[in-house]
Amino acid sequence: MIIQKTREEIELMRESALLVSKTLGMIAKEIKPGVTTLHLDKLAEEFIRDHDAVPGFLGLYGCPSSILTSVNDQVVHGLPTNRPIEEGDVVSVDCGALKNEFYGDHAYTFEIGDIAPETKKLLQVTKESLYVGIREFKIGNRVEDVGNAIQKYTEAHGYGVVRELVGHGLGKKMHEDPEMPNYGKRGRGKLFIEGMVVAIEPMINLGSRNIKQLKDGWTIVTADRKPSAHFEHDVALIDGKPELLSTFAYIYDALGIKSDEENEFRRQPLVIS
Repeated sequence: MIIQKTREEIELMRESALLVSKTLGMIAKEIKPGVTTLHLDKLAEEFIRDHDAVPGFLGLYGCPSSILTSVNDQVVHGLPTNRPIEEGDVVSVDCGALKNEFYGDHAYTFEIGDIAPETKKLLQVTKESLYVGIREFKIGNRVEDVGNAIQKYTEAHGYGVVRELVGHGLGKKMHEDPEMPNYGKRGRGKLFIEGMVVAIEPMINLGSRNIKQLKDGWTIVTADRKPSAHFEHDVALIDGKPELLSTFAYIYDALGIKSDEENEFRRQPLVIS
């Protein structure tokens, strides 16, 4: 069952989502060659707790960390380790926070120094596909309209769209209805309704869509060991249109990137604080 949120609840969820955004912005300043993902995990937990919230992942389904860090051929759910990040790596950082009884949950794939051109293109197209999907999150459309848009956009570039892992509804639980796959056929799935909030998160592979799980019971890798990319936003359906609750602006501010990609999904300009 889809749980509709009131405007007041959506504003509380915006606070949760923006705390995750700020956490990822902090990580953007720290993630570099020689740094371990375990160190980043410690920084993230401290940052979230210092902002009167609780790490959303830590302990959830037995998760041992506050962030999930997926490197290179790891798709999602990579556990932080003592392995130093290296020049040329790509690192997906997925983060959650529980504040005001609501969850925020979103992710960004970072480039570490100079990366292979084909991997850089994968990241670019995957992030673009996120917004292609968000545009379909509107009154009159259904769940698989979003997935179909993401699938068509990424498969046109020859990439593999992961099937086994999906986006999801978001609220007082980390995972609510509906599931939000990154593939599908137009006109299928649950109808979107005013006040719903979802996490849309394309997980796209450079090669085959096939994946496998490592023995740690968490880390998902590409079957062909080619790189994967993962970007995620929290989005509310307000006045029939998608509105971003999360933002990459804190990341871009830390990295010196100029972008207006989010402007069409905001009723008013975001003020970075």
